[in-house]
Amino acid sequence: MPRVRRDPSQLMTADVVSVEDPLANPRTHRRRHPPWIAYAFLAPNILGVLAFTLVPLVGGVLISFTKWDVVSGLQGIRWVGLANFANLLHDASFGHALVRTLLFVLITVPVTVLLGLALAIALNQPIPGQGALRAIFFLPYVVNIIAIGTVWLIMYNPQSGLINRTLRAFGISSPPGWLIDQWWALPSLMLISIWAGIGYVAVIYLAALQDMPIDLHEAAMVDGAGIWTRFRTITWPALLPTTMFLVITNMISSSQGFGMIAFLTQGGPGSASTTASYYMYQNGFMYYRFGYAAAVGFTMFLGVFVFTSILWRWQRDRGLYA
Repeated sequence: MPRVRRDPSQLMTADVVSVEDPLANPRTHRRRHPPWIAYAFLAPNILGVLAFTLVPLVGGVLISFTKWDVVSGLQGIRWVGLANFANLLHDASFGHALVRTLLFVLITVPVTVLLGLALAIALNQPIPGQGALRAIFFLPYVVNIIAIGTVWLIMYNPQSGLINRTLRAFGISSPPGWLIDQWWALPSLMLISIWAGIGYVAVIYLAALQDMPIDLHEAAMVDGAGIWTRFRTITWPALLPTTMFLVITNMISSSQGFGMIAFLTQGGPGSASTTASYYMYQNGFMYYRFGYAAAVGFTMFLGVFVFTSILWRWQRDRGLYA
């Protein structure tokens, strides 16, 4: 009996059809992988967000409408409504702390972003030891804040610190007292914040620069565009989303800065380096005015949220690839 030869394409089609694809049948796929399995994997993260983010946030908002010293326990909570927020409007110390916070943010954030961008452009060039340099510049961002503060505390020493010794070597006989000087304490903290944040900004910018297509630059070079023209018309618009991300995250971080102030100056000398975050700490953990401290924190949260929303909406449809 002669054998019937089958078309290879028909054989392949028949074999493929005969094999059941679990993904082709949604009902079969759901039976094999129940939905509760996905929720089981998500449960730790969901519980973490609820326990450490949403519950404290809601609790802090509710406490801001109360008068509570913690020592008296839960029975000592007394509802005062908007009294804490009304007192903030007449609190000169909070106003001064808010001004210092704005100065801290408005100076450190732009300088950190611009210097980080310049460093990223330099590291994006084919230079020897490029990988080692990236790690060195990024290192301050991951080092413990106490270690960073200790190093700068030694450098800022008015008598034997490296900075003042260098200034005296250049003929400045009376250099600043830095952290113990009322006028220089806050700028000294700004310098530390800028130094510690440049590496992080540079790494983020460097990733964006390396992901940028080079065909636009090559076309601009063919048309005779110079370095500055290419940066202004191609590089900067392409980096705008990254820039907005860095500005927003650095603004949030700077407005909430607490550790370096608590370690180096404790808000002093006097109140020269008391920002809103440290003022909130003082009211809560020194004066036991937790309701008032929560009102300070909630006010700062609203301010940062509004400014972030405005900035985010402004940058939409402004990038190169928008």
